[in-house]
Parts: sequence; structure tokens; C-alpha cells
Amino acid sequence: MTTYKGINGFAVQSVASDPSPLDEGQVWYNNATYAFKLASVTTAGTWASGGNMNTAKNETAGSGTQTAALSFSGFSPGNTGATELYNGTSWTSNPTNMNTARREAAGSGTQTSTLAYGGYDSNSTAASESFNGSTWTNTPSMNTARHGLAGCGASNTSALGFGGIATTSLTGATESYNGSSWTSSPNSLNTTRSSFAGAGTQTAALAFGGQTPTLTAATESWNGSTWTSVNSLNTARKALAGAGIQTTALAFGGATPSRTSATELWNGTSWTTNPNGLGTARYGLAGAGTQAAGLGFGGYSGVFSTATEEFTGPGSPVTQTITTS
Repeated sequence: MTTYKGINGFAVQSVASDPSPLDEGQVWYNNATYAFKLASVTTAGTWASGGNMNTAKNETAGSGTQTAALSFSGFSPGNTGATELYNGTSWTSNPTNMNTARREAAGSGTQTSTLAYGGYDSNSTAASESFNGSTWTNTPSMNTARHGLAGCGASNTSALGFGGIATTSLTGATESYNGSSWTSSPNSLNTTRSSFAGAGTQTAALAFGGQTPTLTAATESWNGSTWTSVNSLNTARKALAGAGIQTTALAFGGATPSRTSATELWNGTSWTTNPNGLGTARYGLAGAGTQAAGLGFGGYSGVFSTATEEFTGPGSPVTQTITTS
């Protein structure tokens, strides 16, 4: 008779907690919950609730990964520099806030190496700040003051900021930061816009959605020197969030103009609508992480929101309890 041990070379393990990371097809017995479990693969991406933020805020920004994220700036109401760190389970308020309280800023980097730039304090600002995991330090300002911009980048010394509203006028201006100064690119976005999202790095970025001032689904790809228009989102929207890289990005939430939970995945060529949207439809939220492991937090859902949601992309191993039904 064929047995699990005969196929795999070992018996089903009895463990006190579910293993991590998971391997597809893995079977185990959780002796704390008295259940047999299986690691299967998702056919569609799913959102699950994470720990709530301490400060409810809209028009916020973020950086990092699903298990090590940073939330900063926003409107709660009133501009805020409140900063929180997420460990995959809960948020911790940082003892010190940003030097310039603002909303509609952009950010890029990791939880311990983030750059925040642009935004709106009492007007469009060019202020830029660097976070080292505990404190914010003022850095050289952008060349163009703006709010409602998008940004991306690997760290607080490698960032890209683009688009937004420069005081009262839309701009497609693109700037890169090298750790000591901002450099303006001679090439701007093809679709000038604000309140949109970005993903990727300083030399390989993606811009999508926003307001022109009408809602747009336009998507553009950046190769380090020029923007190229590519296939549009399926749902035109503004004030959405993004995560991931240029070839595997995630777009979620926003206003159509109604609040939406719609989630889309980018494969480097086109966007696909994910069957499962956010649990809480909202706009003005922030994003972090990757397409396979994304994070959405904050925003406006009818009230200023503290909600945090974690995205598991299609094809990722997930835990299922084995039942007799």
C-alpha cells in the first residue's frame, strides 16, 4: 500500500506550530490545534487583516516589506508626521515624528532606510527627509516643490520622485536622489498627473493611475532615463496604492470616484484584475512589499482608517486545514 512516508521518505511531522516557510504539498499535524494541515497553492491573490495602525490617517505614505513596513505622514485630520513601524503583526509608534508634518508625500526604501519627499504642509513642499530606523534627518530638498506625487526606490540614498501638483499646476517632472542631491531628468511623464502610484527602483520604475484632472488608468515604464507608455490599468482611479517592482507590480484601492477595493496585478506587459479585492474599500492608503506579499494600510473608508491588510499573491503556498468534508 502506498503511504505518505513511502512517497516522501518521511512520516507526517507533529509540530506545535505551523511551519514557515511553506513548501507546496507539505503535510503536518499541529498538536496545539489538533489538526492535520496542508500547504496548497493559491489560484488567486487574497487579502487578510493585519494589525491596526495606532494613528488613523488618510493621504499617507509608506515603505518597506509586508513584515517590516514603515508608515509616515498623512492627514488625520490635520497634517501629521506620525511614524509607525510594522513587524508583520502589529504597529509600534516611533517616539519621534517627521521634521515636516505633511500629507500627499511620497516615500521609498526599507523600514530602516527610507526617504520621504514632497507633499503638502501649508503649500506644496520640496522638503526631503531620511529615516534610519529611529530618527528623521532633513536632507537636500527636491528641485520642484509638489504634492500628490509618486515615488519608488531601494533606500534613503536611491530614490525617484515623479509627477504631482507643483503649487497649483500638474507636473510630470521626474527627479532622482543619490544620497546627497536631487537631479532633474530632462524627460517627464507622458501623462501629467497627481494622486497616483509608483513601484520599482530608481532605474526601473512603473507609474499608474491618478488624476489628469480626469481619472486615468494610464501606466508608464521608466528605464532610468525615459518614460514609455504601456498597457493601462483595467480600472481608472486616483489615490490608489502600489507595491512591487517594474515587472511584477500590485495596484489596489483608490477612488473611481467612489471608494474601491479593486486589486490588479502587473506581469510586465499587462494588468489583470484579481478576483479578490481589499476587505476595506478606501482611498488615500499606502502600500509596501511585493506582488506576492503586499501590504496596504491607512486611507479613508468613510472615516480615517487604521486598517491594515496583507496580500498573498497567486501561486503562493498557503495553509489549509484538512477536514473530512
